[in-house]
Amino acid sequence: MQRWVIPLPFSDWCSTMDAEAISIDLKLLERFEDGIDPLKPHESAIPARIIGYGEISTIFEILEPSFAGFACKRLPVFRTEDEMQEYEQLFHEYNRVLSEEIGIKVPRYASARVIPPKGNRVVYCIQERLLPGAIGNRLIHTLPIDSVVVLFRAVLAEMAKVWAYNASQDRVRLGLDAQISNWALSCDTVPGDLKEGGVELVYIDTSTPLMRVYGVEQLNTELFLRGAPSFLVWFIRLFFLKDVVGRYYDFHLAVVDLLANLYKEGRPDLIEPLIRETNRFFSCNASGLGANPVTYREVRSYYREDAMIWRLYQWLRRFDRFLQTRLLRRHYCHILPGAIKR
Repeated sequence: MQRWVIPLPFSDWCSTMDAEAISIDLKLLERFEDGIDPLKPHESAIPARIIGYGEISTIFEILEPSFAGFACKRLPVFRTEDEMQEYEQLFHEYNRVLSEEIGIKVPRYASARVIPPKGNRVVYCIQERLLPGAIGNRLIHTLPIDSVVVLFRAVLAEMAKVWAYNASQDRVRLGLDAQISNWALSCDTVPGDLKEGGVELVYIDTSTPLMRVYGVEQLNTELFLRGAPSFLVWFIRLFFLKDVVGRYYDFHLAVVDLLANLYKEGRPDLIEPLIRETNRFFSCNASGLGANPVTYREVRSYYREDAMIWRLYQWLRRFDRFLQTRLLRRHYCHILPGAIKR
């Protein structure tokens, strides 16, 4: 069954929102990519600071005036123009559906293509930066417990919008990676506490545009394998890829993932009270969405398995980088994070 291709208008090098479009200095972005050493990204020719990592991406703050106030997510996983165009169209459609049809706020965004002289082609997803202290994984360390509960309820309410939308029609389903670091407060200053009903959230992880049309995944999931160890691609494709992507289309599993992520964020003490909030929300506010109650044992088991898999995966990526760069003398275009505490 063929993936549906979204028929969106599209510029040759850069796409942005219609309203309040972001103007991108493409020449500077090309120079930035040309000056990156994936083995030593902190020594880029154009100064930049790494502010986050994804499984196939690195998020930079480029320290140039034209990029002030923006985060640039680098995705070096594309091999053809068609792959780049298909991804960008889906990225923009995913943002549009979230914001215009579902009512979830997203930051201003743009995308740009860069074709380096060697290695994979690169798409940069550029997004307006929010206050660092307003990001969810910071807030759970700075807010009092009552405010963390308010924040969590607000996240559940935003998630419920997605699954209510999915249930409202048969054509489109959206997936959501709802871990706490993917949410931020929409605010000019970071508050010291939060009040019920006074929380406006922004969803920031829109560069993984999970969307199914009549059950067919629109995101080319082979892109996830481009950052995987070369000798494990077939194994991940066969045994893990479908399950990893599928969890983000299941309301129950997406919330389990959100709760389990609190271990990695250093707040396991929040898990039990937030499980109670989850089950209360499922029964009182989302009873028609078919999400079963969550148990502490389930969350703990999910985390242990997930942490073990990702620790092994990251070690194997580093080993693969050693093989590619030191033994085979090949270009390695991915930037790997350091040790991740899980």
